[in-house]
Amino acid sequence: MEPEKQTKEIQTVDPGQQTPNSNGKVESISPWKEAYWQLRKNKLAIIGLIIISSFVLVAIFAPFLTKYTYEGMNAAVRLQGPSVDHWLGTDYAGRDIFTRIIYGARISLMVGLFAVTGAMFFGTLLGIVAGYYGRWVDMLISRIFDIMLAFPSILLAIAIVAILGPSLQNAMIAIAIINIPIFGRLVRSKVISIRSEEYILAARAQGMKNGRILLHHILPNSIAPIIVQATLGFGTAILEAAALGFLGLGAQPPQPEWGRMLSDSRDYIQSAPWTVLFPGLSIMLVVLGFNMIGDGLRDALDPKMKN
Repeated sequence: MEPEKQTKEIQTVDPGQQTPNSNGKVESISPWKEAYWQLRKNKLAIIGLIIISSFVLVAIFAPFLTKYTYEGMNAAVRLQGPSVDHWLGTDYAGRDIFTRIIYGARISLMVGLFAVTGAMFFGTLLGIVAGYYGRWVDMLISRIFDIMLAFPSILLAIAIVAILGPSLQNAMIAIAIINIPIFGRLVRSKVISIRSEEYILAARAQGMKNGRILLHHILPNSIAPIIVQATLGFGTAILEAAALGFLGLGAQPPQPEWGRMLSDSRDYIQSAPWTVLFPGLSIMLVVLGFNMIGDGLRDALDPKMKN
């Protein structure tokens, strides 16, 4: 008798499910690796990453990309349009706009990093405590969040800066404070949904202390929405910093902050539109880039968004 012919079915394996290793055994891919593959497929997220990477590189190598200084004035070339000597033209004081924009990228990215890091740290801490312990702790923290969210964010930031005094540092503190409730409520809702899971109950039954449960179980399982919100928060923080700078409450002259550049050039919109166009375009591109990355991360990290 002829041996029976065995046919092997060829199956396509989607990243994040299961894949055979070198020994022929099937092993699952980690959720983070699956998210990485999902993110690579998102063209808009890749475009956003390219935009942000470009601004980061420009900010790092700013001194090597221009021969001018951002505070250098030259009345002889004031309000000149884009040319070979001044690629993006000059402003009302004869300062090179390209130079001020690339140095301004440093300020905007620094504001986003500081504000988002501060808001993420304190918001996550308060959200975990409120969601895990509940009762009066949750009520107290939640009411504080509700009061802060009852005010328009920009008005609350203006009030904080008015108390602390107008400066770039105080603007960063104000932006961090107004974004704490956003992270706090997001983390709180996530913690409430997982604190009654079986593995949390098992950890309690084994005598594991609350601090260890929060650090080793609650926080790791809440990190995905935090990452998404932090990415989206970068763009929001940069936009809020530009608004405060436009109102004169953020960066002070001669710092080349984009919002301040818009404020200084608003009287020349018709006679020298390039003085407003390029700083505004820079703000738009950076915020758009972070939003694209944030949307891509949301699609990659949220199981409900996956095909």
